[in-house]
Amino acid sequence: MAKLAVDTGLGRESLYKALDPGAKLHYDTILKVIRALGVRLEAHAE
Repeated sequence: MAKLAVDTGLGRESLYKALDPGAKLHYDTILKVIRALGVRLEAHAE
């Protein structure tokens, strides 16, 4: 969690609160976590 906090630029406590079940996530926080984990999201039109 400490490395994820550093990689996202968020404080460790803030990250725990953001990922707490029932927390209202902000889009920018989700993107920071996804990018820090090395996940890439793509959208394709059908």
